[in-house]
Order: sequence, then structure tokens, then C-alpha cells
Amino acid sequence: MTANEEVTAAIEEYLECIYKLQERSNVARTSDIVKALKVAPGTVTNTVEWLEKQNLVTHTPYKGVKLTQKGKKIALQVIRKHRLSERLLVDILHMDKDRAHDAACKLEHSMTDEMITRLEETLKYPKTCPHGNPIPTEKGEIIEEFSLPLLELVVGEQCTIVKITEETSDLLHYLDKLGLVPKAVIKVQEKAPFDGPITVKVGSTDHAVSRAVAAIIQVKRTK
Repeated sequence: MTANEEVTAAIEEYLECIYKLQERSNVARTSDIVKALKVAPGTVTNTVEWLEKQNLVTHTPYKGVKLTQKGKKIALQVIRKHRLSERLLVDILHMDKDRAHDAACKLEHSMTDEMITRLEETLKYPKTCPHGNPIPTEKGEIIEEFSLPLLELVVGEQCTIVKITEETSDLLHYLDKLGLVPKAVIKVQEKAPFDGPITVKVGSTDHAVSRAVAAIIQVKRTK
């Protein structure tokens, strides 16, 4: 990729996806990229080969894909635009949080660096997106608040939700209905055996969620 070549929206989507998968599992498997982007396996294989030729990723057969520093820099720029776009949609345009994610996916690719800098200033420099995930700085730095998966807490522990790490509209809508949103205070009531659901109290109501859902809710213990 030369200095004059423009990174397309599709390539930005791949790099953003690989970054998120790598953050979760230390590597992005091609099968997970297929699932996340809903594209054919052959398309992913061809695109990953192209990304590797552009020095944006490294690919180890049977292990997975990792971003290079060059690829990571672009991915963080895209994530920064996405999360600031979500804040615009929720804070200024008052769009529902679960709908804002999909809208921001489209908006992020049309935002110039100058636009995003002015947007951040207008929003008074928010630290996180509406789902609690940190907004990368202009220099590509991530400032994370300490948190751990809800899955790791034991019965009787109380915690505050910090962020939701998997941002799909259906999941965000589901969690929003249950009140499982950033800053909500919850208590672990029960952990069913044999990988059964986890029951948490939100306000005065108990809700049972699967362990897969509990794994993507990051929390901090409250004293």
C-alpha cells in the first residue's frame, strides 16, 4: 500500500474486526472473522492475503491473524471514529444506544480526521462510548478502566457494570431491556451448576443470563 492509496471502508472493517478479536483472544482466527463480518470463507482468505502483502497483518496458518503496528494504527483510528460517532448519535441526536452501533458503523467511514477532532471537542472529550468501551486518543492510546468479566464473580458479590465488549444491536437491545448497562449496580444471586445461567439482581428484579452473555459484561467489584 503506497502513501497515496486510500484505505477503503471494507478494509477498515476488516482491521477493526481483527483488532477486536485479537483483544479478546490474542489472535483473530479466520473462522471468527467469517462469523463476525458475515462473509464467505474464500473472501476472508483472499482479503487476509492482501492485507498481509500490504504489511497490515501477519497470518500464521492454523493459528490466526494479528495486526502489524501499521494495521493497528489504522484500526484504532477507525474505532476512535466509531465510538465518537456513537456518542454523537446518542448524546446529541438522542438515538437509542442499541440502534446507534449500526448507524455508527456506516458513519465512521465518512468522518475525516478534522471532523472527528471537532466532534470530540464539541462532545467535551468523552472517555468511553455509550457502551462503556474506551475511546482511543488522537495518538492511538487506549486508557482502560480496570474491569473483569461478570462470569468471574461469585454468588453474593456486588458490582458495577463498566462496559459491554460485544456490540451487536440485538444483544445491546436485550441487555438494555434487562437494565444491564454501564454504571448499573448488580448483585450475583446464583450461578447454576454445569455451565448453567447466572442470576443477577438489577434493582429489585432478578434476571438469568447465559454464561456467554456474562462473559462479555465487564464489571468492577463494589465495596
